[in-house]
Amino acid sequence: MKISVKNVAGEKVKDLTLNDSVWNIEANLQAIKKMIRLQLDATRQGTQKAKTRSEVSGGGRKPWKQKGTGRARQGSTRAPQWRGGGIVHAVSPRDYTFDINKKERKLALKSALSLKAQDKELVVLDNIKLDTLKTKDIKKLINDLKLEGKILFVTIDEAENLFMATRNLGYAYQIMATDINVLDLVNADVVVMEEEVVKKLEEVLK
Repeated sequence: MKISVKNVAGEKVKDLTLNDSVWNIEANLQAIKKMIRLQLDATRQGTQKAKTRSEVSGGGRKPWKQKGTGRARQGSTRAPQWRGGGIVHAVSPRDYTFDINKKERKLALKSALSLKAQDKELVVLDNIKLDTLKTKDIKKLINDLKLEGKILFVTIDEAENLFMATRNLGYAYQIMATDINVLDLVNADVVVMEEEVVKKLEEVLK
């Protein structure tokens, strides 16, 4: 698979041949779905808590005698049917995270990258460097490249100017190649990468 490498002005610089084993595989949607679920579950706090009848204070004394009152027998005012009583099958703090093996992680990432390349949602630039951190500069770059929707910029280095320039935009954001992940790729309408990032990913994932 070939893709055009452009400069920040949107002009074609050269053609780049992509490694088919990374950018042109048959996407495994199940692996992508599992990886997204893993990332989302890792963000859950899991701190919800409700008390069972054994944890609610009070209720140590039997509210009335067992027989002779005409009322239903009761052992404690902290039983679930009482106001202020415990909760049946109460939720407790838990860890939602789970793990998947390295091969499946790699497959999910390659599948997400392949979908972007196959759907023409991948743009490769020779470099993404801004001289200033002004938002108007990144807006100009986006207009020059004719990009629309949510845009993910992936750089080989920190690119502080790019990060600061995109921070005020709700539709563009920047990450480093070392932080690339399935959730961000799937969430973006267009992925803009530096040529060095493409080579780095091929080196790691092939």
